[in-house]
Amino acid sequence: MSHLRLGVIGYGERARHMAQTILRQDPNVQLAAIADPQSESIMQRMTSEASEIARSVHTYDSADTMLDCEDLDGVIIGTRCSLHAKMAVKALKHDIPLFLEKPVATTMEDLMSLKAAANSRIVVSFPLRVSELVKLASEIINSGRIGSIEHVQAWCNVPYGSVYFQTWYRDENETHGMFLQKACHDFDYINFLLGDNKPKTICAMKSKQVFRGNHPAGLNCMDCAERKTCFESPYHASRLAPLSLDMPSKEMCAFAVDTGNEDSGSALIQYESGMHAAYSQNFFSRNKAASRGARLIGYHATIEFDWYTNSLTVRHHHTPRVETHELGETENHGGGDTALAANFVDVMRGEAASISPIENGLLSCLQCLKATESAATHRFEEIEFPKSDTGADAVPEQRSRSDADINQTYWKPLPG
Repeated sequence: MSHLRLGVIGYGERARHMAQTILRQDPNVQLAAIADPQSESIMQRMTSEASEIARSVHTYDSADTMLDCEDLDGVIIGTRCSLHAKMAVKALKHDIPLFLEKPVATTMEDLMSLKAAANSRIVVSFPLRVSELVKLASEIINSGRIGSIEHVQAWCNVPYGSVYFQTWYRDENETHGMFLQKACHDFDYINFLLGDNKPKTICAMKSKQVFRGNHPAGLNCMDCAERKTCFESPYHASRLAPLSLDMPSKEMCAFAVDTGNEDSGSALIQYESGMHAAYSQNFFSRNKAASRGARLIGYHATIEFDWYTNSLTVRHHHTPRVETHELGETENHGGGDTALAANFVDVMRGEAASISPIENGLLSCLQCLKATESAATHRFEEIEFPKSDTGADAVPEQRSRSDADINQTYWKPLPG
């Protein structure tokens, strides 16, 4: 079997994890090239870790140079979120299969540019839709045992909210809000489970009640007088492995004036059939309060599942029967990362279609952008791509960063 040469644009924690997962699927896949402005430090780390990859991988400071110089069979886009679409469009010009991190875009302008350039050889990083729990739920729904789904209640109570308020994610110019950062996954798996029932209208609300305050901008936890008493401090005793007071930390104050992002949000989504889904997320739940899942209600039964318990329950409406399914241990994202990695290898070889196609990434992103707009305007928003007067797809006029700007700001690796 022929070797496949894989490239990565933006070698942060998530891209590194997915590259390693893809390599494990097939010994004939080779990590051939990495484009990252911090390529020198990446190579130094690989060398210090005695990684075999360091002997064969080529590193570049820019995506353009890598794409022009390398003959690649696939590319992972793992940049900061605001550059996902821009880098995808660059790679698509070279007709290379893509593994594209979510959200696929952060502005309507970028979303429309990606929509115009996209093809069928893109695997969007939506592992929840192919996780073992969703596969089981899909099997039960498709069997007809619970009837058609007439109502959905979904939730995401995030226990690692510090990521979004104490690292670079706190910059809303990068995240563009937490619907795009988190709900994009949930909207996608809900759409998947509802099949042909398409989202039509959305309204949303968001708030910032916890992670706000008057501490100075740019304050690091290590320099704060409250580092021993603040629950968000890496030095607090409640942490799993608290730092000693003499150890430096890169974490920033979650209660400073420059902390962006809402810390909770909710959305109502109406579908073409007339049914609706209610979704809610927050970022200040901790420990056993963590939960992520959904309740899908038909006339004959209700399905409920949660990734934190890795279980699914079917409660029948017309008999006292309750079915409980407990899944064994699965890898990252309920086994979804492995499923996507294996599929991407097949897509690179031309042996399979994407199981997480770009159309779903575009739709989920559109829902998130419309939810963010609704929360700002307090209006219901139609979930549809913008049209020009002639009916063609239109791109709203927004300031676009030039390639020179992009290459200067580019991305940084994810925390860790």
